[in-house]
Amino acid sequence: MAFQSPVTSPFDCLLIDLDDTLYPGNTGIGPALRRNIDEFLVARFGLAADKAAALRADLFRSHGSTLAGLIALGHDVHPDEYHSYVHGRLPYDVIAADPQLAAALQSMPQRKILFTNSDRAHMRRSLERLGLDEALFDGVVCFETMNPNLFGEDAKDDDDVDRPAVVLKPSVHAFATALRVAGTNPRRTLFLDDNERNIAAGKALGLRTALVGKRARSKEADYALETIGGLRRAIPEIWGGAADGELQLDHNVEKNKSMRAELDAVIQPTSIQA
Repeated sequence: MAFQSPVTSPFDCLLIDLDDTLYPGNTGIGPALRRNIDEFLVARFGLAADKAAALRADLFRSHGSTLAGLIALGHDVHPDEYHSYVHGRLPYDVIAADPQLAAALQSMPQRKILFTNSDRAHMRRSLERLGLDEALFDGVVCFETMNPNLFGEDAKDDDDVDRPAVVLKPSVHAFATALRVAGTNPRRTLFLDDNERNIAAGKALGLRTALVGKRARSKEADYALETIGGLRRAIPEIWGGAADGELQLDHNVEKNKSMRAELDAVIQPTSIQA
C-alpha cells in the first residue's frame, strides 16, 4: 500500500538535496571544493594548475562530475581516494547550525529522503555542522547508495572488465534509486534541489519540483525559494496550507513521456508502491 501523508497535502514524500540546498550556496564550500578537485588533479596526474581547472570543467560538463569522468575515461581512481581528498579538506566550519531548519524538518509529516550526489562521510559532516540528526530523515540516498558496484568485492580491478559507470543525479538511474528508497508515487513526491539540470530531470520524471537558491522558477520548477528557510512560506502545501497560485504544466510533454518510460524500465512499479 502506498504511503500517504497524514495531512491534506499533495505530497507524500520529500526528496531533499544537501549541498547548497540545506545550507546556503554562499558559504564558500563550492569554491573550496573546486579548488580541492583542481589540486587533486595536479597531485594525482601531474597537470599544470590551469590544465587541471580546464579538465575539471570539461568533465563536469560531459559526465556530471570529475570523478565520473575520470572513471569513464579509464583512470584507476577509487571513489574513497577521490572523496577523502576533495571533501576531506573542506572548511566545514563555514556551515552554521540551523535550529529552525531542524524544527521545520521535524514538523513535516511526510517521508523525508536525503538525496545527494555526495559521499556518506561528507553528508554526515555537513549534517553535523547544520545541527541535523540523520535520524530526521526516513532514508538516505548518497554516492554509495547509487554506486554499490564501485565498492568492495563488486569493484572490478581486472583490466578485461569494464568498471561500472558512475550513477549521479540527474540520471534516471539515480532517481530510480531514490524512488525505491522513498516508496512513494513520483507524482506525489516533492523534489528540492539547487541545480536546474537536476530539477529538469525530476520534472520530466513526474516529480513536483522546487528550485532552491533562486528567486525565479526555471521552466521545470513548480516552486522557487531563495533559501530553505523560506520553505513554509513558499510551499505551505507541505503542511496542508493553501498555495498562492497554480502549479506550472509540463512544458515538453513528449520529452517527459520519454523519460517516464525510461524510469519505468529501471524501476519496478511495486517498488514505489504506486
